[in-house]
Amino acid sequence: MRTAYTSDQIRAAEAALMAALPEGALMERAAAGLAAVCARMLGGTAGRVYGSRVVLLVGGGDNGGDALYAGARLAARGARVDAVLAGSRAHPAGLAALRRAGGRVLDLRSGPVPDAGDASAGGAAVLQDTGTGTGTVPPGTVPPGTGTGIGTGPSDGRFERVRALTGAADLVVDGLVGIGGTGALREPYATLARITAETVSASGAVVAVDVPSGVDASDGRVGGEAFRADVTVTFGALKAGLLIDPGAGHAGRVEQVDIGLGPYLPDAGVTAPTGADVAPLLPRPDARSDKYRRGVVGIAAGSRRYTGAAVLCVGGAVRGGAGMVRYAGAAEPVAGVRARWPEAVVTELAPGEGVGGVGRVQAWVLGPGLGTDSGAFALARSVLASDLPVLVDADGLTLLAEDRSLLRRGAPVLLTPHAGELSRLLGVDRARIEARRLEHVRRAAAELGATVLLKGSTTLVAQEGRPVRVNPTGSPWLATGGTGDVLAGLAGALLAAGLDCYDAATCAAYLHGVAGQDGPLAAGDVAEALPGVIRRVVNGLRHRDGAAKLEG
Repeated sequence: MRTAYTSDQIRAAEAALMAALPEGALMERAAAGLAAVCARMLGGTAGRVYGSRVVLLVGGGDNGGDALYAGARLAARGARVDAVLAGSRAHPAGLAALRRAGGRVLDLRSGPVPDAGDASAGGAAVLQDTGTGTGTVPPGTVPPGTGTGIGTGPSDGRFERVRALTGAADLVVDGLVGIGGTGALREPYATLARITAETVSASGAVVAVDVPSGVDASDGRVGGEAFRADVTVTFGALKAGLLIDPGAGHAGRVEQVDIGLGPYLPDAGVTAPTGADVAPLLPRPDARSDKYRRGVVGIAAGSRRYTGAAVLCVGGAVRGGAGMVRYAGAAEPVAGVRARWPEAVVTELAPGEGVGGVGRVQAWVLGPGLGTDSGAFALARSVLASDLPVLVDADGLTLLAEDRSLLRRGAPVLLTPHAGELSRLLGVDRARIEARRLEHVRRAAAELGATVLLKGSTTLVAQEGRPVRVNPTGSPWLATGGTGDVLAGLAGALLAAGLDCYDAATCAAYLHGVAGQDGPLAAGDVAEALPGVIRRVVNGLRHRDGAAKLEG
């Protein structure tokens, strides 16, 4: 299980490690790892390090120091390295190392670069551009601007110089804001983010140092402008914000550099399963198995309007390895299920009828395509009155939002909302949930007393008192009608087989994501792919996981 941490947890671990190391040793480790990744990338984009063009965007903290030291290593190997100093200060030792290696400096700050004209400081050129490309401005004549005294208007030629540098770069290194940054980027960082997005060519690449500037390292929030990296080189341990959208969408591929932090890290509040974690959890039949021991899942889904939801949900359960599927619903979806899934045992229900006569099951799936009329409400009440685990999805969640007393039960409940459905359950704006997914999935699990699988570009599984699990699989191809119905059926089959809600949700999300990694696809294709995916995971075979971006 991959583990991820908040910025506070990382800083505490770093402080403990630094106390045991010589001064500067931790930054040296980080910079060496960063430089190694950059050199490897330059081999792919520019063909080699020697002669390549690298631009460092340097903030005032240790993140900027990491970038400067890494830039010095690349300059020593023959890269042309330009450092754009954008913070209120620059890491002195890192800047000196870059100068000694022949790096060049463009200062966006209101004051001069220390020793800017001193050739003995390593011969670094100090580019304080007037916008003409031919001269320099003396200290003290910097155009007025915001925050740090840096101008952002068209008269400030230094930004045109930055634009020219990033446009010609093989690699742009974002070393502006570290893991302590929260909220929207201030100037000039926001302008630098826009310039980078507009100018980096298709043959160039952006590398973020530890976390893309503008992304909250602890939870993935993005408050405004933010860098979009092709690769994020993160130090010591994964940060939760690199795994969870919207931050994850800015991180690109994540490469982790070991700096010795492991022994100082606390228990993680966020984890991400791998195939090796999922495989041991999946049920396997043995010589004693029969269809009842393997798990009988009951499905209450579908309506006259949404007959397909029932068919797809049953398909997810059948293809997901259920010992038996018992389907209960109205006449129209009953006909569809009988025609498509002869394996299912079908019970036609009259309007308002409960599930008492359906037969023995070990778990229920409630809600896909069920409708929200009085008959659906009566059916939901009947299912939730049982003492069995119940997965509630889609229309079932709408019914719960209308009457949360339905959740007052002793047996486990697994809720599988998307952000819109969760917004109705919590009374929170959908956009706020999308922006703060980790916060709201935790709140939902605590407030509703249930395990919650929050679907979306990053699927999260939360249960009070346990780490939030981030699903690393899946692709945008899954954003098509009916795939959630398949997921509900699959998770229901795992519940019936004996997995608890937390593990059933984790495994279902992982398998569903792998089944939906290649497109174009329809929901039925995802169900049909499940047996092969389960075989590969159970057998420990390597499979291509298009959305599992974590490396190192």
